[in-house]
Amino acid sequence: MRFALAILIGFQLVGEVLRQILHLPLPGPLVGMFLLVTALVVRGDGHKAPTEIGSPLVRTANGLIAQMGLLFVPAGVGVIAELAVLRQQWLPILAGLLVSTVLGLAATGLVMHHVSRFVETRRRTLPAAAHHREAR
Repeated sequence: MRFALAILIGFQLVGEVLRQILHLPLPGPLVGMFLLVTALVVRGDGHKAPTEIGSPLVRTANGLIAQMGLLFVPAGVGVIAELAVLRQQWLPILAGLLVSTVLGLAATGLVMHHVSRFVETRRRTLPAAAHHREAR
């Protein structure tokens, strides 16, 4: 478990360093997560279901996810501590939440639409290309 936790923290650290060096507009932990997924796919574990892998990394990640509720306690305390600001600025906060939710849903929908069209196009052209190679 220590080694798996070190892997998770190491990828987070690498992501944070890359974010700082490359001035990426993404959080460092997100960059680290992309790198971890890439490493798992290259290694060959990325296509398996988590129950099939059974690795220490999966057990550690599941343990952290099970305790994720604890990570929201400081944020909840911060919201309660700033209740006066929320009372004064509720309208801009509500507007920001609604607009960001709509924009996030729209962006997700557009990306999903384009990716599914791309995948479908590739699916149609790949069998034809494979058949063309076999005919030679």
